[in-house]
Amino acid sequence: MLIDFFFTLKDAKIPVSIKEFLILLEAMQKGVIPPSVDDFYYLSRITLVKDEAHYDKFDKAFGLYFKGINAVFEKNPEIPLDWLLKRMQRELTPEQLAKLEKFGYDKLMDRLKELLAEQKERHEGGNKWIGTGGTSPFGNGGHNPEGIRIGGEGGNRTAVKVWESRAYRDYDGERELGTRNIKVALRRLRKFAREGAEEELALDDTIRATANNAGYLDIKMQPERKNNIKVLMLLDVGGTMDDHIARTEELFSASKTEFKNMEFYYFHNCVYDYVWKNNRRRHAERFPTWDILRKYTPDTKLIFVGDATMSPYEILQPGGSVEYNNEEAGAAWLQRFTSTFPKFIWLNPEPEGLWQYRQSIAVIRQLMSNRMFPLTIDGLERGMRLLSK
Repeated sequence: MLIDFFFTLKDAKIPVSIKEFLILLEAMQKGVIPPSVDDFYYLSRITLVKDEAHYDKFDKAFGLYFKGINAVFEKNPEIPLDWLLKRMQRELTPEQLAKLEKFGYDKLMDRLKELLAEQKERHEGGNKWIGTGGTSPFGNGGHNPEGIRIGGEGGNRTAVKVWESRAYRDYDGERELGTRNIKVALRRLRKFAREGAEEELALDDTIRATANNAGYLDIKMQPERKNNIKVLMLLDVGGTMDDHIARTEELFSASKTEFKNMEFYYFHNCVYDYVWKNNRRRHAERFPTWDILRKYTPDTKLIFVGDATMSPYEILQPGGSVEYNNEEAGAAWLQRFTSTFPKFIWLNPEPEGLWQYRQSIAVIRQLMSNRMFPLTIDGLERGMRLLSK
Protein backbone atom coordinates (compact mmCIF):
# COMPACT_ATOMS: atom_id res chain seq x y z
CA MET A 1 0.00 0.00 0.00
CA LEU A 2 2.66 2.54 1.02
CA ILE A 3 4.79 1.73 -2.02
CA ASP A 4 2.05 3.23 -4.19
CA PHE A 5 1.99 6.25 -1.86
CA PHE A 6 5.76 6.64 -2.37
CA PHE A 7 5.36 6.66 -6.16
CA THR A 8 2.46 9.13 -5.88
CA LEU A 9 4.83 11.54 -4.16
CA LYS A 10 7.45 10.95 -6.85
CA ASP A 11 4.86 11.69 -9.55
CA ALA A 12 4.12 14.97 -7.76
CA LYS A 13 7.79 15.99 -8.28
CA ILE A 14 8.61 15.73 -4.57
CA PRO A 15 12.26 14.65 -4.11
CA VAL A 16 11.65 11.71 -1.75
CA SER A 17 14.32 9.02 -1.45
CA ILE A 18 14.29 5.29 -0.66
CA LYS A 19 16.20 5.95 2.57
CA GLU A 20 13.54 8.34 3.83
CA PHE A 21 10.80 5.91 2.83
CA LEU A 22 12.49 3.13 4.81
CA ILE A 23 12.67 5.43 7.85
CA LEU A 24 8.92 5.97 7.56
CA LEU A 25 8.28 2.21 7.36
CA GLU A 26 10.51 1.62 10.39
CA ALA A 27 8.64 4.25 12.38
CA MET A 28 5.34 2.63 11.45
CA GLN A 29 6.64 -0.82 12.41
CA LYS A 30 7.76 0.40 15.83
CA GLY A 31 4.41 2.03 16.54
CA VAL A 32 5.65 5.61 16.77
CA ILE A 33 2.12 6.87 16.03
CA PRO A 34 -1.35 5.47 16.72
CA PRO A 35 -3.42 4.15 13.76
CA SER A 36 -4.68 7.58 12.71
CA VAL A 37 -4.63 9.18 9.27
CA ASP A 38 -3.91 12.60 10.79
CA ASP A 39 -0.92 11.26 12.72
CA PHE A 40 0.31 9.42 9.62
CA TYR A 41 0.08 12.66 7.64
CA TYR A 42 2.44 14.49 10.01
CA LEU A 43 4.79 11.53 10.39
CA SER A 44 5.09 10.99 6.63
CA ARG A 45 5.57 14.69 5.97
CA ILE A 46 8.32 15.08 8.55
CA THR A 47 10.19 12.01 7.29
CA LEU A 48 9.70 12.39 3.53
CA VAL A 49 9.66 16.15 2.86
CA LYS A 50 12.99 17.93 3.31
CA ASP A 51 11.95 21.43 2.25
CA GLU A 52 8.88 23.47 3.24
CA ALA A 53 8.60 24.62 -0.37
CA HIS A 54 7.21 21.15 -1.19
CA TYR A 55 4.51 21.15 1.51
CA ASP A 56 1.77 22.21 -0.91
CA LYS A 57 2.72 19.50 -3.39
CA PHE A 58 2.78 16.97 -0.55
CA ASP A 59 -0.70 18.02 0.59
CA LYS A 60 -2.06 17.60 -2.93
CA ALA A 61 -0.44 14.20 -3.38
CA PHE A 62 -1.58 13.05 0.08
CA GLY A 63 -5.15 14.10 -0.64
CA LEU A 64 -5.05 12.46 -4.07
CA TYR A 65 -3.85 9.14 -2.66
CA PHE A 66 -6.07 9.04 0.43
CA LYS A 67 -9.24 10.07 -1.39
CA GLY A 68 -12.01 11.77 0.53
CA ILE A 69 -9.91 12.90 3.46
CA ASN A 70 -10.58 16.50 4.43
CA ALA A 71 -9.16 18.76 7.09
CA VAL A 72 -11.17 18.74 10.30
CA PHE A 73 -12.69 22.02 11.44
CA GLU A 74 -11.32 23.01 14.83
CA LYS A 75 -14.26 23.32 17.13
CA ASN A 76 -14.59 26.40 19.27
CA PRO A 77 -15.83 25.33 22.71
CA GLU A 78 -18.04 28.40 22.96
CA ILE A 79 -19.75 27.82 19.59
CA PRO A 80 -20.52 24.07 19.11
CA LEU A 81 -19.86 22.91 15.56
CA ASP A 82 -23.22 21.13 15.21
CA TRP A 83 -24.98 24.47 15.62
CA LEU A 84 -23.28 25.72 12.51
CA LEU A 85 -23.57 22.77 10.13
CA LYS A 86 -25.36 24.00 7.02
CA ARG A 87 -28.57 22.02 6.53
CA MET A 88 -30.61 24.33 4.34
CA GLN A 89 -30.22 27.21 1.90
CA ARG A 90 -33.05 29.69 1.90
CA GLU A 91 -34.10 31.34 -1.34
CA LEU A 92 -35.13 34.95 -0.74
CA THR A 93 -37.03 37.17 -3.13
CA PRO A 94 -35.51 40.49 -4.23
CA GLU A 95 -38.12 42.26 -2.02
CA GLN A 96 -37.02 40.26 1.05
CA LEU A 97 -33.35 40.97 0.33
CA ALA A 98 -34.07 44.69 -0.03
CA LYS A 99 -35.58 44.77 3.48
CA LEU A 100 -32.37 43.55 5.09
CA GLU A 101 -30.52 46.45 6.71
CA LYS A 102 -26.90 46.93 7.65
CA PHE A 103 -26.14 47.29 11.35
CA GLY A 104 -22.94 49.28 11.02
CA TYR A 105 -19.60 47.99 12.28
CA ASP A 106 -19.76 49.02 15.97
CA LYS A 107 -23.39 47.97 16.42
CA LEU A 108 -22.66 44.65 14.71
CA MET A 109 -19.84 43.82 17.17
CA ASP A 110 -21.95 44.81 20.19
CA ARG A 111 -24.84 42.67 19.00
CA LEU A 112 -22.55 39.63 18.58
CA LYS A 113 -21.40 39.96 22.19
CA GLU A 114 -25.05 39.97 23.34
CA LEU A 115 -25.91 36.86 21.34
CA LEU A 116 -22.88 34.94 22.61
CA ALA A 117 -24.14 35.55 26.15
CA GLU A 118 -27.77 34.68 25.38
CA GLN A 119 -27.79 31.81 22.85
CA LYS A 120 -28.03 28.30 24.32
CA GLU A 121 -28.97 26.08 21.34
CA ARG A 122 -28.38 25.53 17.63
CA HIS A 123 -30.43 27.61 15.19
CA GLU A 124 -30.97 27.71 11.44
CA GLY A 125 -33.01 29.68 8.97
CA GLY A 126 -33.74 32.65 11.24
CA ASN A 127 -33.01 36.34 11.38
CA LYS A 128 -31.63 36.76 14.91
CA TRP A 129 -29.45 34.00 16.36
CA ILE A 130 -26.05 32.66 15.33
CA GLY A 131 -26.93 29.96 12.80
CA THR A 132 -27.09 28.87 9.18
CA GLY A 133 -29.15 29.57 6.10
CA GLY A 134 -31.07 32.56 7.42
CA THR A 135 -30.93 36.33 7.30
CA SER A 136 -29.12 36.83 10.61
CA PRO A 137 -25.80 38.68 10.29
CA PHE A 138 -24.14 35.96 12.42
CA GLY A 139 -23.31 32.43 11.19
CA ASN A 140 -22.84 31.17 7.66
CA GLY A 141 -24.62 30.16 4.48
CA GLY A 142 -27.34 32.79 4.67
CA HIS A 143 -28.23 36.18 3.21
CA ASN A 144 -27.29 39.49 4.78
CA PRO A 145 -25.66 42.61 3.34
CA GLU A 146 -23.01 42.48 6.09
CA GLY A 147 -22.22 40.19 8.98
CA ILE A 148 -19.74 38.06 10.89
CA ARG A 149 -19.13 34.60 9.40
CA ILE A 150 -18.76 31.89 12.03
CA GLY A 151 -17.90 28.41 10.75
CA GLY A 152 -18.66 27.00 7.30
CA GLU A 153 -18.02 28.78 4.02
CA GLY A 154 -19.10 32.19 2.90
CA GLY A 155 -21.99 32.43 0.47
CA ASN A 156 -22.39 36.05 -0.59
CA ARG A 157 -18.96 37.28 0.55
CA THR A 158 -20.31 40.23 2.55
CA ALA A 159 -18.79 39.36 5.95
CA VAL A 160 -16.89 42.11 7.74
CA LYS A 161 -15.29 39.64 10.19
CA VAL A 162 -14.50 35.92 9.96
CA TRP A 163 -14.36 33.82 13.13
CA GLU A 164 -12.22 30.78 12.36
CA SER A 165 -8.63 29.67 12.11
CA ARG A 166 -7.59 30.38 8.52
CA ALA A 167 -4.77 28.59 6.74
CA TYR A 168 -3.44 30.16 3.54
CA ARG A 169 -1.23 28.60 0.91
CA ASP A 170 1.92 30.06 -0.60
CA TYR A 171 1.75 30.68 -4.34
CA ASP A 172 3.81 28.16 -6.28
CA GLY A 173 6.76 29.93 -7.90
CA GLU A 174 7.57 26.92 -10.09
CA ARG A 175 4.29 26.82 -11.99
CA GLU A 176 4.99 26.97 -15.74
CA LEU A 177 1.70 26.19 -17.49
CA GLY A 178 0.32 29.24 -19.24
CA THR A 179 3.13 31.58 -18.21
CA ARG A 180 4.67 32.15 -21.64
CA ASN A 181 2.28 34.93 -22.71
CA ILE A 182 2.50 36.50 -19.27
CA LYS A 183 6.30 36.64 -19.56
CA VAL A 184 6.00 38.36 -22.92
CA ALA A 185 3.68 40.99 -21.40
CA LEU A 186 5.97 41.53 -18.40
CA ARG A 187 8.95 42.17 -20.69
CA ARG A 188 7.54 45.60 -21.43
CA LEU A 189 8.91 46.55 -18.03
CA ARG A 190 12.63 46.40 -18.81
CA LYS A 191 15.63 48.61 -18.23
CA PHE A 192 18.84 46.90 -19.21
CA ALA A 193 22.28 47.91 -17.95
CA ARG A 194 25.75 46.39 -17.78
CA GLU A 195 26.94 46.37 -14.19
CA GLY A 196 29.26 44.25 -12.07
CA ALA A 197 32.13 41.92 -13.01
CA GLU A 198 33.25 41.57 -16.62
CA GLU A 199 32.19 38.00 -17.33
CA GLU A 200 30.85 38.17 -20.89
CA LEU A 201 32.72 38.35 -24.21
CA ALA A 202 32.40 41.79 -25.86
CA LEU A 203 32.38 40.59 -29.46
CA ASP A 204 32.34 43.98 -31.23
CA ASP A 205 35.07 45.41 -28.98
CA THR A 206 37.16 42.25 -29.45
CA ILE A 207 36.97 42.51 -33.26
CA ARG A 208 37.83 46.21 -33.16
CA ALA A 209 40.76 45.71 -30.74
CA THR A 210 42.10 42.77 -32.74
CA ALA A 211 42.00 44.80 -35.98
CA ASN A 212 43.81 47.68 -34.29
CA ASN A 213 46.39 45.18 -32.99
CA ALA A 214 47.49 44.11 -36.50
CA GLY A 215 45.44 40.93 -36.37
CA TYR A 216 46.70 39.65 -33.02
CA LEU A 217 43.79 38.50 -30.91
CA ASP A 218 42.88 41.02 -28.22
CA ILE A 219 39.95 39.70 -26.18
CA LYS A 220 37.68 42.25 -24.51
CA MET A 221 35.19 41.38 -21.76
CA GLN A 222 32.13 43.21 -20.46
CA PRO A 223 29.56 42.84 -17.62
CA GLU A 224 26.49 40.79 -18.44
CA ARG A 225 23.53 42.81 -19.67
CA LYS A 226 20.75 42.49 -17.09
CA ASN A 227 17.36 43.95 -16.44
CA ASN A 228 17.97 46.14 -13.39
CA ILE A 229 14.33 46.98 -12.73
CA LYS A 230 13.43 46.57 -9.03
CA VAL A 231 9.96 45.19 -8.31
CA LEU A 232 8.04 44.91 -5.04
CA MET A 233 4.99 42.64 -5.36
CA LEU A 234 2.32 42.49 -2.65
CA LEU A 235 -0.05 39.54 -3.08
CA ASP A 236 -3.49 39.11 -1.55
CA VAL A 237 -3.97 35.52 -0.36
CA GLY A 238 -6.83 33.48 1.08
CA GLY A 239 -10.57 34.10 1.16
CA THR A 240 -11.99 35.16 -2.20
CA MET A 241 -8.52 34.93 -3.75
CA ASP A 242 -8.82 31.13 -3.57
CA ASP A 243 -10.91 31.42 -6.75
CA HIS A 244 -7.92 32.91 -8.57
CA ILE A 245 -5.04 30.74 -7.35
CA ALA A 246 -4.15 29.26 -10.75
CA ARG A 247 -3.90 32.61 -12.56
CA THR A 248 -2.07 34.27 -9.67
CA GLU A 249 0.46 31.42 -9.55
CA GLU A 250 1.11 31.86 -13.27
CA LEU A 251 1.76 35.57 -12.75
CA PHE A 252 3.95 34.91 -9.70
CA SER A 253 6.01 32.26 -11.48
CA ALA A 254 6.50 34.40 -14.59
CA SER A 255 7.44 37.45 -12.52
CA LYS A 256 10.11 35.55 -10.58
CA THR A 257 11.67 34.57 -13.92
CA GLU A 258 11.49 37.98 -15.59
CA PHE A 259 12.46 40.20 -12.64
CA LYS A 260 15.71 39.16 -11.00
CA ASN A 261 15.39 42.02 -8.49
CA MET A 262 11.91 41.15 -7.19
CA GLU A 263 10.75 40.97 -3.59
CA PHE A 264 7.29 39.77 -2.58
CA TYR A 265 5.10 39.73 0.52
CA TYR A 266 1.61 38.48 1.31
CA PHE A 267 -1.37 40.26 2.84
CA HIS A 268 -5.04 39.38 3.28
CA ASN A 269 -7.70 41.56 1.63
CA CYS A 270 -6.00 44.88 2.49
CA VAL A 271 -2.55 45.91 3.66
CA TYR A 272 -2.30 46.80 7.35
CA ASP A 273 0.56 47.13 9.83
CA TYR A 274 2.36 43.89 8.90
CA VAL A 275 2.89 41.53 5.96
CA TRP A 276 4.51 38.10 5.65
CA LYS A 277 6.50 35.90 3.24
CA ASN A 278 5.41 32.42 4.31
CA ASN A 279 1.75 31.64 4.88
CA ARG A 280 2.45 28.69 7.16
CA ARG A 281 4.42 30.94 9.49
CA ARG A 282 2.45 34.14 9.02
CA HIS A 283 1.69 34.47 12.74
CA ALA A 284 5.28 33.76 13.83
CA GLU A 285 7.25 35.59 11.12
CA ARG A 286 5.75 38.97 10.40
CA PHE A 287 7.37 41.96 8.71
CA PRO A 288 6.27 45.40 9.95
CA THR A 289 4.88 47.39 7.06
CA TRP A 290 6.86 50.43 8.15
CA ASP A 291 10.06 48.41 7.61
CA ILE A 292 8.96 47.55 4.06
CA LEU A 293 8.27 51.20 3.31
CA ARG A 294 11.75 52.19 4.52
CA LYS A 295 13.68 49.27 3.05
CA TYR A 296 13.16 49.81 -0.69
CA THR A 297 14.17 52.82 -2.76
CA PRO A 298 11.52 55.11 -4.31
CA ASP A 299 12.38 53.94 -7.84
CA THR A 300 11.06 50.44 -6.98
CA LYS A 301 8.05 49.42 -9.08
CA LEU A 302 5.14 48.49 -6.78
CA ILE A 303 2.61 45.87 -7.94
CA PHE A 304 -0.43 44.93 -5.84
CA VAL A 305 -2.19 41.70 -6.81
CA GLY A 306 -5.65 41.13 -5.36
CA ASP A 307 -9.35 40.97 -6.21
CA ALA A 308 -10.14 43.98 -3.95
CA THR A 309 -13.30 42.14 -2.91
CA MET A 310 -14.07 42.74 0.76
CA SER A 311 -16.21 44.80 3.08
CA PRO A 312 -15.54 48.54 2.69
CA TYR A 313 -14.97 48.56 6.47
CA GLU A 314 -11.76 46.59 5.89
CA ILE A 315 -10.37 49.48 3.86
CA LEU A 316 -11.79 52.54 5.53
CA GLN A 317 -12.12 51.84 9.25
CA PRO A 318 -9.64 51.06 12.05
CA GLY A 319 -10.40 47.58 13.37
CA GLY A 320 -11.97 46.66 10.03
CA SER A 321 -9.73 43.66 9.36
CA VAL A 322 -11.62 40.35 9.37
CA GLU A 323 -8.85 38.78 11.45
CA TYR A 324 -7.78 41.26 14.13
CA ASN A 325 -8.29 44.81 15.34
CA ASN A 326 -5.93 46.86 13.25
CA GLU A 327 -5.13 50.26 14.75
CA GLU A 328 -5.09 52.14 11.44
CA ALA A 329 -7.37 51.80 8.46
CA GLY A 330 -6.11 49.95 5.40
CA ALA A 331 -6.62 53.11 3.32
CA ALA A 332 -3.94 54.88 5.37
CA TRP A 333 -1.41 52.14 4.60
CA LEU A 334 -2.29 52.09 0.90
CA GLN A 335 -1.75 55.84 0.69
CA ARG A 336 1.65 55.46 2.36
CA PHE A 337 2.67 52.87 -0.22
CA THR A 338 1.56 54.97 -3.19
CA SER A 339 3.33 58.04 -1.77
CA THR A 340 6.57 56.12 -1.14
CA PHE A 341 6.63 54.36 -4.52
CA PRO A 342 5.31 56.70 -7.26
CA LYS A 343 5.34 53.90 -9.86
CA PHE A 344 2.55 51.56 -8.78
CA ILE A 345 -0.35 49.53 -10.19
CA TRP A 346 -3.00 47.11 -8.90
CA LEU A 347 -3.64 43.88 -10.85
CA ASN A 348 -7.13 42.44 -10.30
CA PRO A 349 -7.96 38.82 -11.30
CA GLU A 350 -11.70 39.52 -11.09
CA PRO A 351 -13.33 40.04 -14.53
CA GLU A 352 -13.35 43.74 -15.32
CA GLY A 353 -17.07 43.63 -16.09
CA LEU A 354 -17.82 42.84 -12.42
CA TRP A 355 -15.85 45.72 -10.95
CA GLN A 356 -18.78 48.14 -11.09
CA TYR A 357 -20.82 45.88 -8.77
CA ARG A 358 -18.25 45.74 -5.96
CA GLN A 359 -18.14 48.76 -3.67
CA SER A 360 -14.74 47.82 -2.28
CA ILE A 361 -13.23 47.70 -5.79
CA ALA A 362 -14.43 51.25 -6.40
CA VAL A 363 -12.77 52.36 -3.15
CA ILE A 364 -9.46 50.64 -4.01
CA ARG A 365 -9.49 52.08 -7.55
CA GLN A 366 -9.88 55.57 -6.12
CA LEU A 367 -7.01 55.01 -3.66
CA MET A 368 -4.91 53.66 -6.54
CA SER A 369 -5.64 56.74 -8.70
CA ASN A 370 -7.46 54.42 -11.14
CA ARG A 371 -4.27 52.45 -11.76
CA MET A 372 -6.11 49.13 -11.55
CA PHE A 373 -5.79 46.66 -14.43
CA PRO A 374 -7.37 43.25 -15.04
CA LEU A 375 -5.10 40.22 -14.73
CA THR A 376 -5.24 39.51 -18.46
CA ILE A 377 -2.58 39.77 -21.15
CA ASP A 378 -4.00 43.11 -22.30
CA GLY A 379 -4.26 44.34 -18.72
CA LEU A 380 -0.67 43.30 -17.99
CA GLU A 381 0.61 45.08 -21.08
CA ARG A 382 -1.20 48.28 -20.11
CA GLY A 383 0.06 48.04 -16.55
CA MET A 384 3.67 47.40 -17.57
CA ARG A 385 3.51 50.27 -20.03
CA LEU A 386 2.40 52.62 -17.24
CA LEU A 387 5.15 51.42 -14.88
CA SER A 388 7.84 51.86 -17.54
CA LYS A 389 7.07 55.53 -18.20
